Amino acid sequence: MPAKPKGPPLLKAPFLRALSLDQSRIGNRDAFPFTIPALAAEPLHIEFNHPVTLIVGPNGSGKSTILEAIAALCGFGRLGGSRDHFHADAEAETLSRYLRASWKPKVTRGFFTRSETFHGFISKLDSIARESGAGVYGADDGKFLSEHSHGEAYLAMFASRMDREGVYVLDEPEAALSPTRQLDFLRIERRAEKTERAQFIIATHSPLVMAYPGATLLHLTDAGIVERSFRATDHFRILREFYADPEGFMDGLFSDM
Repeated sequence: MPAKPKGPPLLKAPFLRALSLDQSRIGNRDAFPFTIPALAAEPLHIEFNHPVTLIVGPNGSGKSTILEAIAALCGFGRLGGSRDHFHADAEAETLSRYLRASWKPKVTRGFFTRSETFHGFISKLDSIARESGAGVYGADDGKFLSEHSHGEAYLAMFASRMDREGVYVLDEPEAALSPTRQLDFLRIERRAEKTERAQFIIATHSPLVMAYPGATLLHLTDAGIVERSFRATDHFRILREFYADPEGFMDGLFSDM
């Protein structure tokens, strides 16, 4: 008979299984972040049943607040990075200190990115590469990440880091990417997901990113957090109406001006 493999069996993503609000830790419910409509409507509870979870909603709906809290629970810093590069700080824990997380198992590998701080993040990676003498980080053309365009650096980092186990918390990755590059990103994401060792939690406004096959889509609304199809979002509906009749769509938009 063949020998049994040694060690515990490898567990598959998702590793972070659930988040819930610990009501006993809340002092002032009228203070931020509990004034965010989606959080004020009902106690926060999210179950992660698929390796890819998408969080959508209008500006100000709380997407970044929730992602920052998840990043802090993983040990990632508020401005982005992994546990190797940055440490969580008190500001990042505004919501996370009120949360309980269920893990199977606890994974602290991966990283957090947000579009508005990404330039500083890649500059830090390049600085580490120069100081350590480890060579250029991520890119395969001999250039440092900061020597590439914003979108090229984003994709180079994703391609080099998403081939390993981890939780990847991404705040609006499409902000740096053209539609064609968004498709490249989706292919990188798919390759990582198929390893069964990568979990993605992504806030996005992009219908292309929202349409990722099999993903769980959570919509932040004034009534709470609602799971729905990407086709039921305003993001998809508005673009569908535009593509069906661009000229008529624009005429209607400016008809009262």
